[in-house]
Amino acid sequence: MRRNFKSFFKFCLISVVTMVVTVLIFRSIENSNRVPVYEKLPLAKPQSYNEKIDWHNYNLIERDAKRTGPGEQGVPAYLNSVESENYEKLFRVNGFNAALSDKIALDRAVPDIRHKMCKSKKYLKDLPSVSVIVPFHNEHWTTLLRTAISVVNRSPPELLKEIILVDDFSSKEFSKKPLDDYLAANLSKAYVIHLPERSGLIRARLAGAKVATGEVLIFLDSHTECNVNWLPPLLEPIARDYKVCVCPFIDVIQYETFEYRAQDEGARGAFDWEFFYKRLPLLPEDLKHPAEPFKSPVMAGGLFAISSKFFWELGGYDEGLDIWGGEQYELSFKIWQCGGEMYDAPCSRVGHIYRKYAPFPNPGKGDFVGRNYKRVAEVWMDEYAQYLYMRRTHYKMLDPGDLTKQKALRERLKCKPFKWFMENVAFDLPLKYPPIEPDDFGVGEIRNLGAPELCVDSGFKERDQVVRIAKCAKRTNKKADQNFTLTWHKDIRVKGKTLCFDVSDPNDKADVTLYPCHGQQGNQYWRYDVDKQHFLHGGNPRCLDCDPGALRLFVTTCDDSSKTQKWRFENVNLTMLADWDNIGGILK
Repeated sequence: MRRNFKSFFKFCLISVVTMVVTVLIFRSIENSNRVPVYEKLPLAKPQSYNEKIDWHNYNLIERDAKRTGPGEQGVPAYLNSVESENYEKLFRVNGFNAALSDKIALDRAVPDIRHKMCKSKKYLKDLPSVSVIVPFHNEHWTTLLRTAISVVNRSPPELLKEIILVDDFSSKEFSKKPLDDYLAANLSKAYVIHLPERSGLIRARLAGAKVATGEVLIFLDSHTECNVNWLPPLLEPIARDYKVCVCPFIDVIQYETFEYRAQDEGARGAFDWEFFYKRLPLLPEDLKHPAEPFKSPVMAGGLFAISSKFFWELGGYDEGLDIWGGEQYELSFKIWQCGGEMYDAPCSRVGHIYRKYAPFPNPGKGDFVGRNYKRVAEVWMDEYAQYLYMRRTHYKMLDPGDLTKQKALRERLKCKPFKWFMENVAFDLPLKYPPIEPDDFGVGEIRNLGAPELCVDSGFKERDQVVRIAKCAKRTNKKADQNFTLTWHKDIRVKGKTLCFDVSDPNDKADVTLYPCHGQQGNQYWRYDVDKQHFLHGGNPRCLDCDPGALRLFVTTCDDSSKTQKWRFENVNLTMLADWDNIGGILK
C-alpha cells in the first residue's frame, strides 16, 4: 500500500513539475520582447497628459553628497564609551540601537543604490497626489521623525499632500503633545491621529486611510527612510491604471549600526503553506528590464502604494483581521482576484529597520494570527485552504468570526477563484513550495566514522553560530542538538527549526555556520552519498570533514581515503535519494 502511495505521489509530483515548466517556457517565449505591462494600459487621463519629465531633485542630491557625520551616506556608525550608557536600556525597549539613532541626523543622506538606468528615467508629468500613512506604537522618537522627514525631503512637494502618523495608543510621552508640537513647528504637512485604545497595526492603517485626502495612499512602517526619487516610480503605474498596486524595493537599515544597504536586487513575493512570507525568482523577461516594474504575487507587508479609489472598492483591509498577521495576503489575493494587478518598482527604494526582536508584549488575544490566517483562507483560497490546514491542523478548530461581509464583497466584485491566482499569477510557486511536500532524504544523528564517539552538534543558540562536533549524546541527553534533517530542499536543517547549514567561505577548511534557511540551495546545498558516506556541499562539491582533536567541523577537498570525511546518517530514505535529480530541480 505504501509503495502504491509513493508511486502515485511521484507521478503527481512529476506531472505538476512538467505542467509548471511548460507554462514557464511558453511565458518566456511570449514575453521575449516584453514591453512593461503597465505601459500597455490605457491612460487614466487624455493622451495630451502623456508628457514625461525628470523628477529628480538635483539640488538635494548635490547637498546630500557633501554631508558628513555619523551614519551619513548610510555607512555604519558606532557609539563611543560615553554614548553607550543608554544603549542597553534603549535597545531593550526598541529592538534596535536607539541610542545610535539619536546620534544620527534626522535628515541624513542615504546612498543612491538604484540601478543605473533608474537615474536617467523620466516619469509622467501629471501624477496623482499622495497621502502617506505611518502607523506606530511606542516607536522611538528619532526613528519616527526620520521616517517623516525623509518623506518630506525626498518627495516632490506638489505631489505630497499629507503625512498621517497614526498613534496606536502609545505610552511614551513624546508620542503625545511633544510630537504634535514638533510637527506643527517643523513639518507642516504632517499630523498625528491619536487612537483612544490599542487597535493593532491593521486597524491603525485603516484609521489613517479613512481620513486621507490624497488620490493615492502610501503605507510605510514607522522606522523607514525613503531614498532618492522614490515617489514617481510608485505613482506612474497607478496614474495609468487606478487598479494597480505598487511596492518599493525594501532595503535594509541594520539594527545595530544603521548601515543602509540593499537586501537584494528584486524577487517576487510569495508564501509557503504555513503562510510564511517567501520569495520567487524574477522571470527571464523581468531580468531584461531591470528598471521597470515587474508583477509580484504577494506584497511583503507594510510598504505599498494604492489608489484610494481602488483601496475602498476592495473594502480596504478586512476589519475582522485583528492586531497584525495575514493582512498582506488578504490584500494581495483581493487585488489580483478582483481585477487588479500588483508590481514591485525597482527604481523606488525605501530603507527599513528589521528589529533584532519584537519588543512589544503579547496583546493577550489568543492565537489572533491563526484566526487572521483562517479568515483569509476561508474567504479567498477556496479548496487550497486545505493545504494550510494540513500544516496547521489546529486552525480547523479556530473560530474566524463572521465572514458574511467579506464573502459578499467577493461575490459583488465577481472576483476570480484562487485556482486562477495559482495558475496565472503564482504559477511557479508549487515547484518551490509544493502543497504536498516530498519526504525528507534523511533524518537523525550524523556520526563521524573516523571518530565514532563524535557527532555533528548544532549547539543551537542563534544564527551565524559555527557548527561543531561533540560527544554523541543524543540517547543520553535529550537536549543535545544532534538531530538533523536533509530536506527535499537539499539543505541540512536543525530538526524542527528553520536554521540551515551554510558555507559562504570559498577557502579550504571553511567553517559550517547556521543561517536562516532560504531554500535557494547555493551556500546551503548538501547531498549525501550513500556509497562513500560523504556529505557533499555546493555545486563544485567539497566534503564535510572534521578535526576530532579540536572538535572542529569544516568542508574541504574530497578524499575517498579520509575516514573523517565519512559519516553515518542515522535514518536514510534510499527511495528518495535514488530519485534525487527529479526532486527540487528548479532550485538548482
